[in-house]
Amino acid sequence: MVVGVIRVDLRLFNIHSLKQKRSQISRLLNRLRSRFPLSIAEVGYLNLLQRTVFAASMVAGSESIIQSVFKNLEDELYSSGVVEIINLDSEYLHYGEEIR
Repeated sequence: MVVGVIRVDLRLFNIHSLKQKRSQISRLLNRLRSRFPLSIAEVGYLNLLQRTVFAASMVAGSESIIQSVFKNLEDELYSSGVVEIINLDSEYLHYGEEIR
């Protein structure tokens, strides 16, 4: 079993209030949750207008499956047109490899 965690630091475009930011983030997170088998949440820069940090996690049988989903997530964020990826960091934890 492999647990993958990704942290994405984002810049948001055309945000002028925290209410507008929350609305845009809510729509983006809902879209990502519906397209990918991830648990995802906003975890940083909660009170800054044009910055946010998302964290997502996934459990799978192999690291390559998680890497593929994380790559698709990154591509989706790039193509969204509403955010710029500033930094992206991922980690993988392996459990029970000897069970196979």
